Amino acid sequence: MNDLAWVPQSCTLPTEERPLRVAEWDALFSERLMSPSRPQPLHLRLELAAGAGVEDRVRDLVDRESGCCSFFTFTTTADEDRVRLDISVDQAHEAVLDALAVRTAAAGEQR
Repeated sequence: MNDLAWVPQSCTLPTEERPLRVAEWDALFSERLMSPSRPQPLHLRLELAAGAGVEDRVRDLVDRESGCCSFFTFTTTADEDRVRLDISVDQAHEAVLDALAVRTAAAGEQR
């Protein structure tokens, strides 16, 4: 899914930086994703394998993403085995969460 048409206009990240940010997320997912789940239509839960620097990496991405896409709500919880990333959106941005879920599923298939 190289087409970034799903990125909403409310995202303030400069257009030329979007492919780089998406690549960062894709790399994280392909390296660390253990299991994605969708507990509710507006909520995506990602279980990532813990490891050296993984929690910091996730928190850094979340901080930067929150700065340009305020419609996301991120909650990061970590223990010694995993980093859980809960991502929620409002109804108007459900399609963005759908696209993100597709990306995580694709990354999981590559592992």
